[in-house]
Amino acid sequence: MTENKTLKGTTTVGLVYNNGVVLAADKRASMEYFIASKTVEKIQLLSDQIAMTMAGGVGDNQTLQRYLRAEIELYKYRRGKPPSVKAVSTLLANILQQSKFYPFFVQIIIGGFDSKPQLFDLDAAGGLMKENYVSTGSGSPMAYAILDDNYKEGMTEEEALKIAVKAVTAAMKRDAATGEGVDVVVIDQKKARKLTPQQVQAYLK
Repeated sequence: MTENKTLKGTTTVGLVYNNGVVLAADKRASMEYFIASKTVEKIQLLSDQIAMTMAGGVGDNQTLQRYLRAEIELYKYRRGKPPSVKAVSTLLANILQQSKFYPFFVQIIIGGFDSKPQLFDLDAAGGLMKENYVSTGSGSPMAYAILDDNYKEGMTEEEALKIAVKAVTAAMKRDAATGEGVDVVVIDQKKARKLTPQQVQAYLK
């Protein structure tokens, strides 16, 4: 993939459960009808307990990731503690809003755990919304059908994982720009961890 090309077409999902946040995404990147990559990692860690998903231009997303990681480290150095999930999300919203006339072509989910699990949805113009569950990308209508029907507050990690994988899988079946498997990251009070392919496969069954 090259950063000067807009790669698009994806499905990302985030949802809050009783003790954390689950983020899930497919692995395909496309340019119009061309599959540009089958191994894109669309969930990126910003810190030990905060992660963001990618939808839209890969180069734009990567630039924002670098900026946020640097700002998080500076915050920790100056204050001796990590920023909250809301603070990181608000910073990104301000960056996107200030750039709306020359926008970053992105749809982003930021999820993490500080004193509690938190999930935020951001659009290219800097809109910031706190959510219990959210999906972005071309396959999001199919994912929302699963999320709307199955999500409930206070669910367990196991329940959240099943729903997240099922939502991305539903999009893979109907959206040509979504595919090549599912990546899943869980963030709780301890740290963020990525599920192995074998663990994800168990939920696919």
